[in-house]
Amino acid sequence: MTLLSSPRAGLFTLLLLLLGCDAPDTKPQSAMGSLMGDNLQGYTQVTPGQTLRFPEDHQAHNDFRQEWWYLTANLTTASGQPLGLQWTQFRIALSPKTSESSSVWATNQLYMAHSAVTTAQQHVAKERWARAQPQLAGSDAAPLAIKLDNWLWQSQSQDLFPATLTVSDEQLSYRLALNTSAPYQLQGDKGYSIKSGDGSVASYYYSQPFIQVTGEVTLEGKSVNVSGDAWLDREWSSQFLNKHQQGWDWFALRLDDGSALMLFQLRSDDNQASHFYSARRMYADGSGRNIDSTSAPTDIKMTPTDWQQTPSGRYPVGWRIAIASEQLQLTIKPLNRDSHMPLSVSYWEGPISISGSHQGTGYMELTGY
Repeated sequence: MTLLSSPRAGLFTLLLLLLGCDAPDTKPQSAMGSLMGDNLQGYTQVTPGQTLRFPEDHQAHNDFRQEWWYLTANLTTASGQPLGLQWTQFRIALSPKTSESSSVWATNQLYMAHSAVTTAQQHVAKERWARAQPQLAGSDAAPLAIKLDNWLWQSQSQDLFPATLTVSDEQLSYRLALNTSAPYQLQGDKGYSIKSGDGSVASYYYSQPFIQVTGEVTLEGKSVNVSGDAWLDREWSSQFLNKHQQGWDWFALRLDDGSALMLFQLRSDDNQASHFYSARRMYADGSGRNIDSTSAPTDIKMTPTDWQQTPSGRYPVGWRIAIASEQLQLTIKPLNRDSHMPLSVSYWEGPISISGSHQGTGYMELTGY
């Protein structure tokens, strides 16, 4: 697989060059490393001991190189059919500082948004790009809004919730009402989430796994009412991967005992023993516990059981996940095996079902294949 196989390869290559990276070769990990593994001077660095502040940290952090607002939802239609939904807005700084200019169009910030709707029979994914500009893309503080064109997260206050999320495109559109009463979950060490065994790579990372959703989804002209649960992730950093990491396998799992499990492995290009793991078991009252990544793979074992070949790569779409300290033995299956995202950056993202020691639903993201 090569990221150059994407139909938006020219734009992606241009983005890499703007970021000061080499254009990707035929190895996917080299492209992921170039995009997310360079630690360019001049950007603000992630450091331990910083306190995340709300509502300020719901907004953009332009002094960091990259960040995202990331929503996934496991929904059910009025007729009882499962449906998955994803919305992501990325912000990418093209340089550490904005050059002085009198033009309202001058910016060093680029926004990219992805949206997808998945059923057992269909998977439709869309993408948009825009420069940061009040009329085009960005985030507003009061009330909080995250937008790119007419793809809009609109809150009623400075907090993220309650809010409406509206996406409109030719093949897919939706309007959702989102609400929660649960506290935010700080991943890692109070929001400081390391991404490598030596601790040299990290992000600021918080989640809201307990979101209630109602709304309407239109897929290729057919509209349905939906309800269910959603999960929001927020991360920002100036370096998400080191150059020896190929990509990640990320799971947002909602279990039938009322808990939620965030789990990811960052795959090393050396060997499996060098993979880095992170996990947190979370509850709606705001409590949670980190699962010690230093004991993996003794405690955490992740085994692919099924693969799906796509035009851009071969993805492990079925898994067995065992976490001994949490007494979890989980089998992961996709709602739709063909949930490949054929966008500027190719990856797999889709809803999953959970069986084994616990039942449930969730979302899975696979990158760097």
